[in-house]
Amino acid sequence: MIESQVADHYKDRGVPVAGTASGTDDLRPAGPWHARSAGEALDALSAGREGLRAVDVQQRLLRYGPNELDRQRGPSWPVVLVRQFRSPLIYALGISAAVALALSEIADGVVVLVVVLGNAAVGFVQEYRAGKAIQALAQLLSEPARTRRDGVWTQVPPEGLVPGDVVEVAPGDRVMADLRVLDGQGLRADESALTGESVPVDKTSLPVPVDAELADRSSVLHAGTLVSAGGGQGLVVETGNRTELGRISGLLNSADDTQTPLTRSIARLGMTITRVLGVVALILFGIGLARGYPVVDATLAAVTFAVGAIPEGLPAIVTIALAVGVRRMARRNAIVRELPAVETLGSTSVVCTDKTGTLTRNEMTVRRAWSPGGGELEFEGIGYAAEGRVSRDGRSVPVVNEPLVRLLEAAVLANEGRLVGQGEDRQVLGDPTDGALLVAAERGGLVPAETIRAWPRRGLLPFDSGRQYMASAHDSVSGPVVYLKGAPEVLLEHVSAQESAPAYLMLDRYTDLGLRVLAVARRDGDDLAAGLTGLRLLGLVAMVDPPRTEVIEAIDACHTAGVAVKMITGDHPATAAAIGRELGIVGTSPPLTGPAIAALADEELRTLAGSTAVFARVSPEHKLRLVKAMQADGAVIAMTGDGVNDAPALRQADIGVAMGKAGTAAAKEAADIVLGDDNFATIRAAIEEGRRVYDNLVKALAFALPTNVGEGLVVLVAVLTFPVIGGQPILPVEPVQVLWINLVATVSLALPLAFEAKEPGLMNRPPRSPRDPLLSRLVVARTIYIGILMSAIAVVLFLTAVDRAGETLTGRTPPDPAVIAEAQTLAVTALALFQVFYLLTCRTLKEPVRSVGWWSNPYVFVGIAALLVLQAGFVYLPFMQDLFQTAPLDAAQLALAILAGALVVPVVAVEKLVRRRHG
Repeated sequence: MIESQVADHYKDRGVPVAGTASGTDDLRPAGPWHARSAGEALDALSAGREGLRAVDVQQRLLRYGPNELDRQRGPSWPVVLVRQFRSPLIYALGISAAVALALSEIADGVVVLVVVLGNAAVGFVQEYRAGKAIQALAQLLSEPARTRRDGVWTQVPPEGLVPGDVVEVAPGDRVMADLRVLDGQGLRADESALTGESVPVDKTSLPVPVDAELADRSSVLHAGTLVSAGGGQGLVVETGNRTELGRISGLLNSADDTQTPLTRSIARLGMTITRVLGVVALILFGIGLARGYPVVDATLAAVTFAVGAIPEGLPAIVTIALAVGVRRMARRNAIVRELPAVETLGSTSVVCTDKTGTLTRNEMTVRRAWSPGGGELEFEGIGYAAEGRVSRDGRSVPVVNEPLVRLLEAAVLANEGRLVGQGEDRQVLGDPTDGALLVAAERGGLVPAETIRAWPRRGLLPFDSGRQYMASAHDSVSGPVVYLKGAPEVLLEHVSAQESAPAYLMLDRYTDLGLRVLAVARRDGDDLAAGLTGLRLLGLVAMVDPPRTEVIEAIDACHTAGVAVKMITGDHPATAAAIGRELGIVGTSPPLTGPAIAALADEELRTLAGSTAVFARVSPEHKLRLVKAMQADGAVIAMTGDGVNDAPALRQADIGVAMGKAGTAAAKEAADIVLGDDNFATIRAAIEEGRRVYDNLVKALAFALPTNVGEGLVVLVAVLTFPVIGGQPILPVEPVQVLWINLVATVSLALPLAFEAKEPGLMNRPPRSPRDPLLSRLVVARTIYIGILMSAIAVVLFLTAVDRAGETLTGRTPPDPAVIAEAQTLAVTALALFQVFYLLTCRTLKEPVRSVGWWSNPYVFVGIAALLVLQAGFVYLPFMQDLFQTAPLDAAQLALAILAGALVVPVVAVEKLVRRRHG
């Protein structure tokens, strides 16, 4: 039954299946495929070069399963929706709303519910995007494969490949499974997405040592990589989850789901506030009963206290502040996929970055050229699109030196690449090394197309990793000539000692600089089969995948901001070290390689990871382990990358940053932020934006918490000290009035703080420690004294208004309700104006407002105007008076409320002055 279902499944996908499996034994050996010869691999899989029979395919599909990666679904929308209510503050508000509705206080209950549901809606929209990294990896296995079945070459869906299939590959093909190379002609593969190696690597059928690192396994073509040159045949040895790509997919699942520092801090704050207010509300309920409050009124007083003191606007403030940061970062080419990632960048203490395509351009560029008779040239400009000349003795000059001209001409002729497009859209067709040589010739004053026309090609011997060189035969005015280009250690062995001696010195020098070196030579005649006899050295060409010009400044800015930058790459250690030195990425320990990382215990790795800045020849497991080691040491990690090999570490990091242009789909889906311009310098801008966002969140908290504490204290003081006359509690503000001032102030006053400009010196201070509390001592102290001042003003104005009306709170007869309404309106209006003046002081927590500019944030004044309009309606509109039990105020009362509210300005100014003078 199961077998028939599997067969039907593959028939629906176009995979030929007929028959049943016989047995479930795995034919594959335990040893690594790259260390076995091609013949041993064929024998191990009971396969031959003629391919599999249809019946073998059917059995192996059932035995090994489809050539697919396991896919994970993101959380369903009900699960995401429920998550939005998992907050202590939301729990407290929900209980308060339920109690208010149970007591028939419909207005109070409905207003609180609106707050709860609104916050949940915003969070739901932002979070419903999870679980896509595995699907992105699976998309890499989507192109049909050319394989031999029953002795006939045919196209099959990639999921139909099985171990033992023989597959043919050609330039431009994406490899669909892990293949043991059977034979190849100039076969090269671009494995940068998998290993970080910036140049295509040679692939041959020769086995390599068992302990060879992933980047050195030249006998295997890995799933998800691209064939960049040559062609050949390979034996499918691993499919689906057992491929190297599938193993990385499994690493994605093993990455921990990390909370951001902000979400951790807000969760702790919410829990603390909820517990404290819950206890105080219960005590207040008991005190109310003891003082003669009816049960309903005692309950309502406790609920009013809780609602007044709970910063119910906090979730909205956080969401809006982060959303503003998202919009600003989008304008700076950083696309944020998850809102909390904005703030996390501001807390980042370590940026771990891939080299290829992130710090470098992922374009090979010639840096130096040397000829025995012409000396050395240094090339200006980088990348295929850049314009540049060559420099001799510090002067920019065209090449007129005949030996160097011959070297550049030979580099054009012994070349299979082609440059297409113009400007920034220019790219190379073929090997990046060939493209770099063509660009170097252009910068030297040659026109490659004219050189090719002037020296017609008569024959070509393509590059072969066994020979380590290529050769091209051409006609010339002096007769036929063969130009050779290849590994210096091969070609220099076959030129004269007079030519090779200085060449070896230059080779050592270029190698120490981390440059990739090619030797160029010539031989008279047109016999391509003559090998390496009769060679004359034309020179050496040294190239590199160059750093981006703007990266050095960005890294320096990160260091100034206290953010360490570490390079983690799969490239060669010498190349990585050279690029690191050039960019200023230098640690106190020498570069660490992948095998060395694997040999270290966890504690040793934590120590070395902190002092090392360059990591080379690392695999996805090493990257993941490095990130975890630094996180265990307390660091907040931002990991950047563009390849499939970066995806697990991107997921594990506190903040994953993927490249938008060159990045693979897997990297983008695993990341929290995608850089639209693939520019490391954008990370520096994003860190700055993250710090600004956090500053503004703290400002919003410094504004909201004291005002909430003040409102709660008003109710607390009333229950503790105000009389109950005729069974009726006297309150300076009604519960519904507390809700009014809470909501109006949050929307119109707290939210504009999310738009505040950055503070001076923002990037000259160290990153915030994730262990630091969200509420600093400054905010806690201000919360206490501002809350006390605010409640005192409201209580005093209420009592003053009652006394001026000739009423008393000490008799047995309740005061005139109209007097109470007017006194409460005066108290609420003073609370509103107090918050207006306090808002102005919160625009910067430590400095005078002029330091950020009075008009740098116009939204503040828009918010103040909105509150004044709303408060005027609260006081003077008849329907508002009926709803909130308010009364109109005269000019004298308004002036008194303004003066009382303005008291906060000199108080905070004195506090700021004292703090500045005492450091």
